[in-house]
Amino acid sequence: MDRGMARRGLREEWDWPPASLLGGLPKDARDQLLALGTRVRYEAGRVLMRESEWTSFVLILLDGVVKATGRIQDGRDALLAVRMGGDLVGELAAVDGRPRSATVTTCGTVLVRTVPRALFLDCLRRHPGIALAVNTSIVTKLRVANARRIDLAGCDAATRLARVLHQIAMTYGERVGEGAVIHWPITQPELATLSGTAEPTVHKALRRLREAGVVSTGYRSIRVDDLALLSSIAFAEP
Repeated sequence: MDRGMARRGLREEWDWPPASLLGGLPKDARDQLLALGTRVRYEAGRVLMRESEWTSFVLILLDGVVKATGRIQDGRDALLAVRMGGDLVGELAAVDGRPRSATVTTCGTVLVRTVPRALFLDCLRRHPGIALAVNTSIVTKLRVANARRIDLAGCDAATRLARVLHQIAMTYGERVGEGAVIHWPITQPELATLSGTAEPTVHKALRRLREAGVVSTGYRSIRVDDLALLSSIAFAEP
């Protein structure tokens, strides 16, 4: 636990997005959920849970960003999802008692509440409103995953990459002028797995987007300079 923060007085709330679990709960229900478990601070690059391991605790993300990855047949890690403050992580294993479906790693400093499975399930039983919100959150994640598969089907590689970048910027980016800044490190191999595109093709497509003034790239970082132009590229009529 971050004892230094405890001595200074812990911050209890952040500006969680309304679409997140914490942001969408009424205050009374949110307070019930946030009373569970132990508050912990993790630094960048910390693995919080590993794919296939038999653990069942739940993480309530208070602040920061984590990424969920899965191992594919050739041994690489595929980026499956990104979760930010306000989201719940690890609830599938807590609900069904099966092994973890992904590895979760911090992208920068992260604050969480770590909740044992028994406490989490007891909370769901005692508070139907929280249980409904958690179930809705799980369904939303599955719908988003399905929509992404459908959205990328039948597109050429450059369009798939543009759509992935647009979705990341709109969902997780901080709007700055005509663009958006993505405040977590994303690698080109991760973009390749997200868009179902070979890495050399991603390199070429990103170079064309840079030359067109759509994005700027740095070490493990991407900034969208013109969201409207990126949208027109991603969703142009065939």
